[in-house]
Amino acid sequence: MRRALLLAAAAATALSLAACNKRPAEGNTAEANTAAMNATAPGQSGPVNAAQDAMGAAVGATSAATVGARDTDAFVQNAVEGNMYEIKAAAIAAERSTSADVKAFAKMMTVDHTALQNQLKPLITKAGKTAPTELDQRRQGFLDNLKAASAADFNKVYLDQQVAGHEETLTLMKGYAEHGDNAELKAAAAKTAPKVQAHLDKAKALQAKAGA
Repeated sequence: MRRALLLAAAAATALSLAACNKRPAEGNTAEANTAAMNATAPGQSGPVNAAQDAMGAAVGATSAATVGARDTDAFVQNAVEGNMYEIKAAAIAAERSTSADVKAFAKMMTVDHTALQNQLKPLITKAGKTAPTELDQRRQGFLDNLKAASAADFNKVYLDQQVAGHEETLTLMKGYAEHGDNAELKAAAAKTAPKVQAHLDKAKALQAKAGA
C-alpha cells in the first residue's frame, strides 16, 4: 500500500518535473533551499531514506519514459547525470561494501559508465548541447542516502538503487532510440541499451542473492 501511494505521488510530481529533476537556480528563496535540503538530507532513518529512494526512482522512471525519451536536452541531462551517479555510487560501494560480489559489480560500473560517458561527450558537443557537470537534487539524494546507510544495510541500499537506476536508464535509452530527434544520439542510445540491460540483470541477480 505504501509503495502504491509513493508511486502515485511520484507520478503526479513527475508531471511538473519540478524540484526533483533540477538543480537549484541562483537566487532561490530560503524556503526553497530548505525544502531541497530536507529532500536530500543524509543521516535520516533507514525507512525514511528508503521511501525517498522509492519516490525518486518513480519520478525518474516517469521522466525517462516521457520527456527524456523525446526531448534531446532532457535525454542528454539524464544520460550524463545517470553515468555520473553510477560512477560516484560505485566509488562509495568500493569503499564501504564488504561483499566481494558487490565490489566487483561496482568496479564494472566504474569502467563501463566511464566508457559510456566518454562515448557520449563528442556526440553531445556535435549536437550543440551542453552536458551537465553536476548531479541534480534527486540523484544527489540517492548518494546522500547511500552514504547514510548503516554497514548492515549498505549492500541492500546500493543494490536497490542500482536496480531502480538501471531500469530508469534502460527506459531512457530505449525510448530515445525510438523517439529521439538526433540521429547520432539515437544510434548511441540503441547501442547502449543492451549494456544497460546486462547491468540490470546482474544487479537483480545480486539483489536476489543478498535477499536469500
